[in-house]
Amino acid sequence: MADTVNSVHLNVARGANEHPVRRFFRATEIDTRLLGMIGALMIIWISFQISTGGLFLTPRNLWNLTVQTSSVAVMATGMVLVIVTRNIDLSVGSVLGFCGMVMGVAQAQILPQYLGLGHPAIWAITLLIGLVTGAAIGALHGVIIAFLGVPSFIVTLGGLLVWRGATWFVTSGQTVAPMDTTFRLMGGGTEGSIGATASWLVALIACLAIVWALLHARRQRKRFGFPRRPIWAEYVLGGVGCALVLGFVAVANAYYWPANIARKYAEANGIAWPDGGLLISHGIAVPVLVAIAVGIVMTFISTRLRFGRYVFAIGGNPEAAELAGIKTRWVTVRIFTLMGALCAIAAAISTARLNAATNAQGELDELYTIAAAVIGGTSLAGGTGTIAGAMLGAFVMQSLQSGMVLLGIDSPLQRIVVGMVLVIAVWLDTVYRARAK
Repeated sequence: MADTVNSVHLNVARGANEHPVRRFFRATEIDTRLLGMIGALMIIWISFQISTGGLFLTPRNLWNLTVQTSSVAVMATGMVLVIVTRNIDLSVGSVLGFCGMVMGVAQAQILPQYLGLGHPAIWAITLLIGLVTGAAIGALHGVIIAFLGVPSFIVTLGGLLVWRGATWFVTSGQTVAPMDTTFRLMGGGTEGSIGATASWLVALIACLAIVWALLHARRQRKRFGFPRRPIWAEYVLGGVGCALVLGFVAVANAYYWPANIARKYAEANGIAWPDGGLLISHGIAVPVLVAIAVGIVMTFISTRLRFGRYVFAIGGNPEAAELAGIKTRWVTVRIFTLMGALCAIAAAISTARLNAATNAQGELDELYTIAAAVIGGTSLAGGTGTIAGAMLGAFVMQSLQSGMVLLGIDSPLQRIVVGMVLVIAVWLDTVYRARAK
């Protein structure tokens, strides 16, 4: 008892002498690597804002930035689990292209023959076909890796070539367009957004979810006897989280429909055209909502389910995980199956956004997906990674691309910059792990 009291007094004294900044991070338990990435993102934004003459940080560009990030962000959530287990998937771009072409042919050529053009079930059946196709491809990769002992690098490198070629053979190189009207909503655009009112409703639900999550975590810590954060830290985390959500929705609602589309909408609905024009907010885009939903589900899988614990256990020490009774081979198969399904979701977003399925769809997406995961803090040595970090990494990558496009930088130079960023990210990860040891 005396030892416990003395320990408490020592901790209090140590906290009193601790630097305020370090005490703040310890109390709030904020991931400093994630915070550093946010700082790097702010530097990128400010730099491009200055160099583009104020074009970068506009509601229109930021809205488009979130939509463009969605497909890579979806795949990056799965790439985290792949890399955590010390594997790699170089085929995600080709799988995306193949699934996109299969879904394009299904909704443009096959399903209308049986259901009729514009049938309301076409988009759902198309998406289901894409998910089954992507999951089957991922499962095939996983079985070869886990049960035949072929390294994931070789299997997925072969998959990169095989599925890119298969994409061409589906239609002999022809582009398939247009897509189903309802299916196109997954791509964003004027119709593929939920509007201002629904966006504020989503923001309210998100803020309530943040508060509930903090309260639930605090109750769970008390229940199991774990140390709890100070009350002021809980308020800070809740306030910052809600402020970010409200700020994001405010920016999305500040981007209005183009004047010609708004005028057609007014004429079709008998609305008088005001002198200042009709301001209709886009609100949050549907693909962004899909990406956020995928991120939430993948975070739950990786942190709350037994499967997620097995994944990180295998990444930390594969031999120990197998000796502990974890069926490592089947876990590997499930990881790659999940990765394939996520590629199909990304393919649906990409195909709907382009309103076409093309042979070039998804090219180099494997680079951007791996880079997003690594920049987001996923260690190539395995055992470490977060879903939120990978999605933020995808946002960083897309911010770099968007800024370079606004500056008129040629595509080859853009690839050079992306490659350099990837190398630097891996180097920083190596330095961080060396210091942690």
